Amino acid sequence: MTSLSSSRGLYFEEFQVGQRVVTAGRTVSEADVMAFAGLSGDFNPIHTDAEFAKSTPYGQRIAHGLLCLSIAVGLTMRSGFMSGTVLAFREIGSWKFARPVFLGDTLHAELEVSETKALPRLGAGMVVLNVEVKNQGGETTMRGSWTALVQSRP
Repeated sequence: MTSLSSSRGLYFEEFQVGQRVVTAGRTVSEADVMAFAGLSGDFNPIHTDAEFAKSTPYGQRIAHGLLCLSIAVGLTMRSGFMSGTVLAFREIGSWKFARPVFLGDTLHAELEVSETKALPRLGAGMVVLNVEVKNQGGETTMRGSWTALVQSRP
């Protein structure tokens, strides 16, 4: 596991296959869900109507999957290991939403570097991260891979 306190993220050359990062946690609130519904236009009652959601198999409202993915990206950036060095978020690979996220759940991301590839003509490299987003009980709520373009050392 990597713990970083530097003011910049890692350069491409500092990433190693097998390297792991665990982010801090963040609780998903009703305000998050309603703000995301307004931003995305997705007012599906499973997310926004508590009475309707009681009649679903979940028995309560669930957070938008894409909201939770966005939270995971934010937690990853807050961890600092790509701060200021990531140039582009290039791909989400085979993403699976495995469990519902309920309002009040606390999420964190666990990332592992699975592949690196130097791209010298871009002054950067590709980093593939296997990602699991887990709730407060350690249950995986979603998983897949992200590919990022990360700046090379100057």
